[in-house]
Amino acid sequence: MMISNIKEIIQRSIAVKQEILSDDTLLAQVQSLTEKIVTTFQNGGKVLFCGNGGSAADAQHLAAEFSGRFYTDRDPLPSEALHCNTSYLTAVANDYGYEFVYSRLLKGMGKPGDILVGLSTSGNSANILKAFEQARSMGITTVAFTGATGGQMKDLADILINIPSEDTPRIQESHITLGHITCELVERHLFSK
Repeated sequence: MMISNIKEIIQRSIAVKQEILSDDTLLAQVQSLTEKIVTTFQNGGKVLFCGNGGSAADAQHLAAEFSGRFYTDRDPLPSEALHCNTSYLTAVANDYGYEFVYSRLLKGMGKPGDILVGLSTSGNSANILKAFEQARSMGITTVAFTGATGGQMKDLADILINIPSEDTPRIQESHITLGHITCELVERHLFSK
């Protein structure tokens, strides 16, 4: 019984990835994201990530792929997840409100030409929406990793990676898949011999 449940869950994950594979518009967005990140790094900019809960973990994971390494032993690339300083996070959440934790930090450390990647399965996370508004006012490119509808982030995103699913775990699995593809292609472009 449990084996059949395991197979069913894996099949649901595969089905979402099959939809992605046949969605030329979504694949073109991943290509645009990859090209934009390459250009940003070449021009001395950085890529910042933000998310909540499991999406915060995914944000930190993808930032580490750039700042650490993916496949290649190479120089680090400037990338960070905005939630990693818990003293900052708890102070700003307490003093200003949780919806300001990312926008305030972005205002202090972002610069024109940077990229902000927000991960939200609903596309409606208030703190990411405020960060996207702040990014827009600073000339920072916004990238939304969301579920099917794109939520409210869709209208604030320069690049929309909206996974064709409403199922949170399947969306997050696909965020990591497309994030890994992006990291691999960026690294290959910048460091291939």
